[in-house]
Amino acid sequence: MPSVTRLLPTPEAHDLLELTREIADKELAPHADDFEARGEFPRELIRTLGRSGLLGLPYSAEYGGAEQPYEVYLQVLEILASRWVGIAETVSVHTLACYPLAHHGTAEQRERWLPDLIGGELLGAYCLSEPAGGSDAANLTTKATRDGDSYRVSGTKAWITHAGVADFYNVFCRTGGPGPKGISCLLAPADTPGLNPQTREKTMGLRSSPVAQIAFDDAVVPAERLIGGEGEGFRIAMGALDSGRLGIAACAIGLAQGALDYAVNYARERVQFGKPIIDLQGLGFMLADSATQISAARALMLHAARLRDAGLPYSIEAAKTKLFATDMAMQVATDAVQVLGGAGYVADHPVERYFREAKVLQIVEGTNQIQRMVIARSLAKD
Repeated sequence: MPSVTRLLPTPEAHDLLELTREIADKELAPHADDFEARGEFPRELIRTLGRSGLLGLPYSAEYGGAEQPYEVYLQVLEILASRWVGIAETVSVHTLACYPLAHHGTAEQRERWLPDLIGGELLGAYCLSEPAGGSDAANLTTKATRDGDSYRVSGTKAWITHAGVADFYNVFCRTGGPGPKGISCLLAPADTPGLNPQTREKTMGLRSSPVAQIAFDDAVVPAERLIGGEGEGFRIAMGALDSGRLGIAACAIGLAQGALDYAVNYARERVQFGKPIIDLQGLGFMLADSATQISAARALMLHAARLRDAGLPYSIEAAKTKLFATDMAMQVATDAVQVLGGAGYVADHPVERYFREAKVLQIVEGTNQIQRMVIARSLAKD
């Protein structure tokens, strides 16, 4: 299998990526096709990742995290995704779900809840999108009304990854007037009365990862679970999404690398016209383009991550990275199917699954049309 040469910041990072590869090869890859075919969420495998320290990589060691730079965490995601993108997406979404408390919770809130959130046993979800508003998050309608020491939450969230299997939910809801300044964030445990996951969506890919609506029927959430002040939810949500977009980009790069590796190995072994098909220029050039695009996406991702690690503005670079990496993954997966020909169109080979999975990465954490809007607006500013 073609290898990826990486420049890592510390010897510890090398060891971490080696551990990740070992877990991905031995614990994840052998089960991916089976879980995806059955549409079963691999909860115990996620616990294995948690016990190995892979669910709290970018967070403070004070609360049980690994305190790894984002550039290292993203490369862990990439390796996981090259074997099973559904698992990598789970890690990315969980990391996203820990962000509001880790970055905006009070010291008391972090000390009380964060170790359990990032320790590996609990799994998180992120409730921002709604049936009538996915990209237009500033106009969400789920409402939270203060009632003594609690909030009563009513409304519906849509397209929630980990719906029904998560242990905690970040709920973005309206506590004030219209627009972004009226939005707040509540950290709701899964057993909150009135928090009701609905029937799972039947998705094209990532079938092992449950996605569903969450209905809030006068759900009672203690006021002590307000993260940040009232009205700060939209800012929290957008900050989390900047980081989450890099996570999805890492998933896309890993998926593309897995698809390319499989297509290259197939093309080396498949003989037509008396030679391996990789020696036929039409296919060889297609694979060369894929390899180049993957390297370009990885470089863009690492640049954005290093800006984040340095405390510099990175949101526009995150948008560029998410846009480029996920469009790239869709093209690479499409070309991998083409390299295999008819064999690529059947489930006997994983490129068929990669093809279906790549599509959703262009949609989640802000569609690629939204990324283009973000980038264009930054160019229009003085």
